[in-house]
Amino acid sequence: MAKYFSVGSLRPLLAVVLAAALSACSSGPDQIKPAELGANPALLGVRTAWNSKIAPVDFPLQIKVDGAAVTLAGADGVVQSLNARTGVSLWRVSVGAPISAGVGSDGRFAAVVTRANELVVLEAGQILWRARLPAQVFTAPLVAGERVFVLAADRGVTAFDARSGRKLWQQQRPGEALVLRQAGILMPMGNTLVAGLAGHLVGMNPLNGNVVWDAALASPRGTNDIERLVDLVGGVSRQGDEVCARAFQSAVGCIDTQRGSVIWKRPAVGNMGLQGDESQVYGVESDGTLLAWRRSDGEPVWTSERLRYRTLSAPLVLGRSVVLGDATGLVHFVSRTDGSLLTRLSTDGSAIAVTPVVAADTLVVVTRNGGVYGFQPE
Repeated sequence: MAKYFSVGSLRPLLAVVLAAALSACSSGPDQIKPAELGANPALLGVRTAWNSKIAPVDFPLQIKVDGAAVTLAGADGVVQSLNARTGVSLWRVSVGAPISAGVGSDGRFAAVVTRANELVVLEAGQILWRARLPAQVFTAPLVAGERVFVLAADRGVTAFDARSGRKLWQQQRPGEALVLRQAGILMPMGNTLVAGLAGHLVGMNPLNGNVVWDAALASPRGTNDIERLVDLVGGVSRQGDEVCARAFQSAVGCIDTQRGSVIWKRPAVGNMGLQGDESQVYGVESDGTLLAWRRSDGEPVWTSERLRYRTLSAPLVLGRSVVLGDATGLVHFVSRTDGSLLTRLSTDGSAIAVTPVVAADTLVVVTRNGGVYGFQPE
């Protein structure tokens, strides 16, 4: 059953729903045997170049890439930056408390949020300042333009000066009875700050928080708070001024951020973010079905059920492949053309905790138990 708190008169406590629990209730992958994998086709040459270790990851981690550096964190509060080519630590520091969201970074400043609702900003591996936040945070802070932006679970967006920690502005939208305990959308688009607020993708002026445009991808439905839960989940596909995103368990679609209008949307039942290329958008449904939609109009291109009920991560587009991790620590490479399996790699046997990333020609994967792996072409 899903765990949540009723807001009622306890508005500051913020109602939270575990996305994984809702997903399990809707599709029941834990009760259904995963699809048989068969022999590894090994059609791609990929090797393990290095591996490292952090604390277990039990929060919505975002691996931040800046050139050849990847910045990440474990639940124990240790934030570190690694050289993606070698796995060698560039710097490492503890923020002194368990982490609920992170990591955001622009290559100079890095930011995380602790479970005590404290924003911690670092520079060159040293703690620069801290600031208390009014609500829980599950989305990694965005560091851009010498500012730090925070999207809280109560739909509040706050901007801070990255150097001094001075609060610049705060915008608050009405909260919902329930919200997801997973990362949402917070990203820059040119001179616009783009945030996912409930079922809307919203463009804001980063200087003052004023709304520039508002595009609705999904609307509340149903008769109770759980059925009416609607939110945009972290992980988007961006091409130029177009952003494609997923609304939790209801829809996928693409939005023109210049006009602030929805280009297309399609019903879809999933809880993980999207990725894409110039012609297609890729996503995973709650039962592990992998789909490719045509980027121009949302028409389905292909569907693959080869990884059903394996509790997949969000996808990463890499070369001619789409890369996904599963609950057993396997990393699957499938063809962008038709979803056929190309190869798979092993980690430590625990679930892949975050969408894989690529930096300096290295695929970086983090597991739930804190294993960090760098894979490179042979």
